[in-house]
Amino acid sequence: MLNEIKKDAQARMAKSIEALRHDLTKLRTGRATTALVDHLKVNYYGSDMPLTQVASVTVTDARSLTISPWEKQMVSAVEKAILASDLGLTPNTAGTVIRINIPALTEERRRDLSKHVHGEGENAKIAIRNIRRDANQQVKDLLKEKQITEDEERQNQDEIQKLTDKAIKDVDEVVKAKEQELMSV
Repeated sequence: MLNEIKKDAQARMAKSIEALRHDLTKLRTGRATTALVDHLKVNYYGSDMPLTQVASVTVTDARSLTISPWEKQMVSAVEKAILASDLGLTPNTAGTVIRINIPALTEERRRDLSKHVHGEGENAKIAIRNIRRDANQQVKDLLKEKQITEDEERQNQDEIQKLTDKAIKDVDEVVKAKEQELMSV
């Protein structure tokens, strides 16, 4: 029972860290990456489809992406999706190929993105602490039902705290790595 609580807490903490990594890949760092447009939805015959299912996205060089829709009539729909997104990018269309040039980030924009990264990291830490609280509450409930002793409760709370410390350290490393990526010119 206690091992299940710890394993569940550890798995949920790992998911929180993975969600943070996934969210941070969407941040524009001035370097081209296909992850920048992966989350975009394109209107495809009345239903919203992920961009990767209606077009191929490739990185042509460090500052540009090339999007090639599978069908010619999808070019305008893909353009609309890019313009409507929160990325602030302008697509250039040449026939059936859409090119996106990614401008260099200004120092001010880098600072804003850095603050955003820290905020996302803080949200991940809060989620991890909530997982710790839930796990500790489950252990206390077992003590209340007299299924474990007070010593076992204390030992398990210490182990859960160690898992939490490790997860928060991982979050800090992810945030630091993203910040270094943002600040490198």
